[in-house]
Amino acid sequence: MHFRVILRVIGLLVMVFSASLIPPIIVSLIYSDGALSAFLYGFGINVLGGFLLWFPVRKERGELKIRDGFLVTVLFWTVLGLFGSVPFFLSENPELSFTNALFESISGLTTTGATILEGIDDLPESILFYRQMLQWLGGMGIIVLAVAIMPMLGIGGMQLYRAETPGPVKDTKLTPRIAETAKALWYIYATLTIVCALGYWIAGMTLFDAICHSFSTVAIGGFSTHDASIGYFDSVAIELICAFFMTICAFNFALHFFAWRHKSVWHYFKDPEARFFLLILSCTVILSTLVLAMTATYDWGNSIRYAIFETVSIATTAGFGTSGFSSWPHFLPFLLIVTSFVGGCASSTGGGMKVIRILLILKQGMREIQRLIHPSAVIPVKVGGKAIQERVVSAVWGFFSAYLLVYIVLMIGLMATGLDQVTAWSAVAATLNNLGPGLGEVAASFTSISDPAKWMLCFAMLLGRLEVFTLLVLFTPMFWQR
Repeated sequence: MHFRVILRVIGLLVMVFSASLIPPIIVSLIYSDGALSAFLYGFGINVLGGFLLWFPVRKERGELKIRDGFLVTVLFWTVLGLFGSVPFFLSENPELSFTNALFESISGLTTTGATILEGIDDLPESILFYRQMLQWLGGMGIIVLAVAIMPMLGIGGMQLYRAETPGPVKDTKLTPRIAETAKALWYIYATLTIVCALGYWIAGMTLFDAICHSFSTVAIGGFSTHDASIGYFDSVAIELICAFFMTICAFNFALHFFAWRHKSVWHYFKDPEARFFLLILSCTVILSTLVLAMTATYDWGNSIRYAIFETVSIATTAGFGTSGFSSWPHFLPFLLIVTSFVGGCASSTGGGMKVIRILLILKQGMREIQRLIHPSAVIPVKVGGKAIQERVVSAVWGFFSAYLLVYIVLMIGLMATGLDQVTAWSAVAATLNNLGPGLGEVAASFTSISDPAKWMLCFAMLLGRLEVFTLLVLFTPMFWQR
């Protein structure tokens, strides 16, 4: 393990991250919102902290190995969550404890969207902008951004890319060089953000709201500049724009890359993961519309409107709100939370277990049923007409088992802090799936739960963002053996 090289990387990246406080400083100056000192001090603490980590080991050089990549990835998200919480902690509005500031920071960076804030409409503009920007940076993964600049740091980045990129298969690169892959992804990500902001602005948002919401929409984060979230605008056009971009950004970004490179969209319809994802959305929208209309919760027009938006928002793990799905009748709140376990496609900004994993689990289940009828038959698991390697299928089942085990342990832990079963169940789902809103006490915010519960949920958000194994592997004795 190259600990000194790892320390140098973390120090450099923390100093790079300090640049993210410059835009909020500019916003604070423009609006004179009284939060300037929090960001100035925060900028200084970030630069100084990164410098102190980097300076003693500044001359260290070396290629990161696979284990180093895992450790850097976990350390960076943890350290970044800590340094990112500084402006929240120093700000006088809102006045947050260290636990709450850290919770809000990690929630933003992991694109979870769970918040402990109330009275969001009255917060300083720079704080609002900073929250949204944290989600935008975390959306594609700050590690992937760091990979793009790794050549300048003199350190290879493939190990970081493998550790950070979501999905069961992590060895596929869009371009021959990993740095070019990261740059290509960020070009696409930035373009989607700009187009989304323009769409919001044309649809009636202020320029400030349009930029802020484009950050959290493309990141599938769910933070908003208003307590009522997207419902604040009460606009069908804005809701449709939001739903469209949430869906687009829940697709595998490799599909966007090929669409850009080959000037074609047909591969979207040929991709089995994308088709299965759209099938899940369509079935959930139809079922939700029927239940809402037949129970007279809304008329048919509003039933379709709210069913489409809330289904896309929850299923993609964005977590924006318009009508408060937690109060919907019968099984709908439970159904929508369950769709968040599926989440977005692999290599997307969405959370959850990822669509491709669920598809592989279903196909594996069908294969086992066929084997009962034909015990001696050789039946491969196929996706898109191609056989999937057994090691991949096995890894998916291992991930699924670990995910459920972690979920159960965390839920029991939350119940031990005094939360009721519905709140505990949905709080873990909301954080482990990087969703945001839950049910019960956490339907609107996580303010009322205890500090121990918030610490557990911070751990759940990191587990979800790093897809469980990347973080859990650090707790195995084998990882630390020479």
